[in-house]
Amino acid sequence: MLGVAKLAGYSYTITEITLVKITEIKTYRLDEFANVLWVHVVTDAGIVGLGETFYGAGAVEAHIHDTLAQRLLGQNPLNIEALHKEMVSLPMAQSSTGAEYRAASAIDIALWDIFGKVCDLPVHQMLGGLCWDKIRVYNTCAGYRYVRTNNIKPVANWNAGASEGPYEDLDGFMNRPAQLAENLLESGIDAMKIWPFDPIAAETRGQYITSRQLKQALKPFEDIRRAVGDEMDIMVEFHSQWNLPTAKMIAQALEPYAPLWFEDPIRMNSPQALAEYAASTKVWTCASETLGSRWPYKDMLERDAAHVVMVDLCWTGGLTEGRKIAALAETWHRPFAPHDCIGPVGFAAAIHMSFSQPNTLIQESVRAFYKGWYNELVTAVPRIEKGYVYPMEGPGLGVELLPSVFTRSDLSTRQSTL
Repeated sequence: MLGVAKLAGYSYTITEITLVKITEIKTYRLDEFANVLWVHVVTDAGIVGLGETFYGAGAVEAHIHDTLAQRLLGQNPLNIEALHKEMVSLPMAQSSTGAEYRAASAIDIALWDIFGKVCDLPVHQMLGGLCWDKIRVYNTCAGYRYVRTNNIKPVANWNAGASEGPYEDLDGFMNRPAQLAENLLESGIDAMKIWPFDPIAAETRGQYITSRQLKQALKPFEDIRRAVGDEMDIMVEFHSQWNLPTAKMIAQALEPYAPLWFEDPIRMNSPQALAEYAASTKVWTCASETLGSRWPYKDMLERDAAHVVMVDLCWTGGLTEGRKIAALAETWHRPFAPHDCIGPVGFAAAIHMSFSQPNTLIQESVRAFYKGWYNELVTAVPRIEKGYVYPMEGPGLGVELLPSVFTRSDLSTRQSTL
């Protein structure tokens, strides 16, 4: 019936829906996944929204309950823009990826989940509908235990040598890159991201690279191109570890291997420095999830410092801010490429965002995650077949935490109530 929605098995008129209130905010942490924080935003209509963020979960949880809860409880969860503005306009939350923005991101994702469930439609429909039938993915070549720890320091979090299954892709790109590229192509994936320069940056603190070290780090690219030619697109992740002169030197050495983009070659805090870097190479520069909200992206775009705009919805302010960054990228005729190397709910949110934006280039994915530990935590993962991801189904995000999560011995919870 027109003007009627179904919530928790009951029918509500649109007028009644507009009176829905947030009555409770719950957060969940697991010791085994110490950096992941999940949020439930509970309403008096019996509908619950799920959100997620990543890194510094304890600090984010404290901000949600000590600061945000008093501003959100009793509010209408469908007033997403107003609530987003309330969360990110605090004096300590200014255009960053800090705990305040990560907290706002988790709540915002949960609010969009509620919106979709209210309308019995997937989140991508709430964001404007499908722009694509399917979207190409690339494989970030991490292993099963990459970031599955409270330590996410580059190199130290690699868990090199660990083996839990056939998708130990970090070990693959470091030790058998040709075979890895061939295996990815066999599965239909024709784009991969690797970071063989990180061990050298850790050794030299990113201040220099010797000729011997440079040759060593170039070997995976040589092996991949020798094995599969130009059939594989290669993205290069630098994790912001290099100074500008060395980053430019590395870029010049990599150009013959035709990478698709260079990601975070230096710290993403100087539009001038990144613009100098971008002008020094014919390879695209990707300015990434480390930037935060739309204003740092605007600074980079105004200086022609970024060719590919990447966001992580769990860091940048959620879906509300993410779609504004995508629109900003389109204003500068730049492609949009959502980040994913964190948790399963954030991955689902990124998929919804990718499908709703006309300038989406490609979606990041980690097969060791969506074929591995994501399945220990959530009811569904996006369908990825032959190198493409397909739209999530069901109302809202289309994903919930598994019941088994709530019976784990390493679970801790906190809640704020109206």
